[in-house]
This record gives sequence, C-alpha cells and structure tokens, in this order.
Amino acid sequence: MTADRSQPNTPLWGALFVVAASILWGTTGTAATFAPSVSPLAIGAVAMGIGGLLQAVYAARHIMDQRRGLLERSRLVSLAAAAVAVYPLAFYSSMHFSGVAIGTVVSIGSAPVAAALIERFADRKPLTRRWVIGAALGVAGAGLLSFAGHGPDASGAAGPWASTVGILLGLVAGGTYALYSWAAHRLIGGGITSRAAMGAVFGIGGLLLMPVLAVTGRPLLESWTNFSVGAYMALVPMFAGYVLFGWGLARIRASTATGISLLETVVAAVLAVLVVGERLPALGWLGAAVVLGSLFILTPVTRRATGRTPGGSGHGSTGGLFPAPLPVREEPGQDQAGAQPQQQNTQDDGGRPLAADSRHQEYQPYQANG
Repeated sequence: MTADRSQPNTPLWGALFVVAASILWGTTGTAATFAPSVSPLAIGAVAMGIGGLLQAVYAARHIMDQRRGLLERSRLVSLAAAAVAVYPLAFYSSMHFSGVAIGTVVSIGSAPVAAALIERFADRKPLTRRWVIGAALGVAGAGLLSFAGHGPDASGAAGPWASTVGILLGLVAGGTYALYSWAAHRLIGGGITSRAAMGAVFGIGGLLLMPVLAVTGRPLLESWTNFSVGAYMALVPMFAGYVLFGWGLARIRASTATGISLLETVVAAVLAVLVVGERLPALGWLGAAVVLGSLFILTPVTRRATGRTPGGSGHGSTGGLFPAPLPVREEPGQDQAGAQPQQQNTQDDGGRPLAADSRHQEYQPYQANG
C-alpha cells in the first residue's frame, strides 16, 4: 500500500502532469480563432488574469496556512507574479505581430533555453547532455512544425518592423515563462506546497492583469461566442492547465518542464488540422514526430535518492536576493513538504493524515535528468 501511495511523487508522474498541461495549452490557438474581434491583449488578460484569480481561490486555505513562508520569500513571489502578468501579453502580441508560426516557435522554443540558463546561473545546476539533446530536438521539431504550414504572409500586421517586434516579444514571452516556472519550482523546493505557491504567484499575477482586462476586454462582452472563448481559456487551459503544471514542477526541474511543454505546438497543429481545417504538409508532420521523440529523452527516469546531486550542485545557494531552497522532498498524498522548511507536514492537501511509514520516503527529481 505504501509503494502505491508514493508512486505519484516520482519524476515520471511529474512529466505526465506537464504533458497533460501542455495538451490543454495547445487548445488556446484554436479557441482564439472563434473570437477574431478580441485583441491579443484582451485574450491574454482574460486567460491568465481570470485563470490566475481562480487558482488563488482554489488555493486560498493553503495560502493562508503558509502565508508566513510566502512572506519570507516575498521577493521571489513578486518576481514570479510579475512574470506571470507579462507572459500572456507578450505571447499573444508576438503572434499578432509576427504571425502564429514565428510567434509560437520563438515564444515556446526559447523557454527551455531560458529556463536552463536561469538554473545554470542562479542555482549552479549543470546542463546535462541528455537535456541538451532533448531540448535541441524539441526546439528543432517545433520550428519545423510551426513553419511548415504557414506562408511568409502569416503576419497579422503590416510593415517590415512587425516581424522584428513579434520576435522580440516572443523572446520576452519565453523568458518570462521560464522565469515564473523557475521561481515556482524554487518556492516548492523551499517547503511551500505546489498549490500554495502557484495560487499565490498566479493570484497576484492575475490581479496585475485586471487593469489590462478592464481597458481591452469590452469585446468579450459583445457576443456570447466571445464570452465563451474567454471563459474557456480562463477555466481550462489556464486554471486547470496550471494546476497540473504546478504538480509537475513539484517533481521535475523547471528546464525539463519547459522542454516537455514543447508538446503544446504539436497539439496546436493537430487541432488546427482537425478543427480549423488547415492542412499540414509532410515537413510539419516530421516536426511533430521530432517533438514527440524529444519527449522520450526529456522525460526523467525514476530513480531512488542516493543523497547526492549531479555535480554536487543540485541545490546550491547563490546567497543573493532569494533564499536558497531546501532539497525537494516529495511526500505521498500532498503537493510538497510542509509550510515551513524546518517543519514536516503530516497531512496531505485534503487534510488527511499520512501513514507514518510513508512520510519518510524521499525523491530527488534533479537526479533523473541526466
């Protein structure tokens, strides 16, 4: 019975949670086509803004229980929340200026690289050969997939500067996606449950997006279709998707999670063919196959903890603005170990007591990426 309860805490399950989140995220492009009169700023604000507030409500009890730990790491929470607010505005605006193909591949494709660089310089975590190969294949496949089905006139804006602006916004989107993924993972590694960490970060980020929604969101109320699109994107890809993503971040590195999320491009392409009626040439299907192949490389292999971290730096402290996280301790029946780093939680997220023999099982997701 104990072995069964500990199974959801393995890195493999973390990867599967991210896969599920990526599938939900892949539906956003198709959903947005049903509301062409809604601006990209309004789409981003309603999706991440309302979705973030719903996450805060969902995690309200956990946020209150762990408010002390969150306040102690307020700078990290604030940084992550600011990144959450900027990401959707940059992402959807990138696709508006440079087209769906370029905007998608730059935004999503740059995120794993940005996450790896953040981990390398902020946490002193070495880049493994396995991750480099998997991420390179994933980004290459995403590029083939995105560009194969789109012509050079994909940009929705006129003028030679539009594509450049879109690419720059895409890099901002990829960087902010990587930043809030890293920050949330670091909060979880410091003893905050994934529900509390994601609820606090996305709740504050959602509040920051409310003024943008107030200014740009009027078209969402002009028709039932537009309203339905906004409600769907807030409830399903953003709320449910990021709950799953938080569970994944509690079990695998941020760079691995952002690499696996390249699956979003495959889902988006398949839905464009099945729902929107687009046609995907052979080069596009090849790109989809390459992305799917990269997932087998990026998905961590479950291993028992040995007390060591590759390179001896898996949890190194930088001594900078942000407190160093404790070793990530995955405990059965809850998102993450207790509210405070020095305390051990003996209850799961539903308030149920854990079995005494299951509270001492420990996993090291960082060891599964090499």
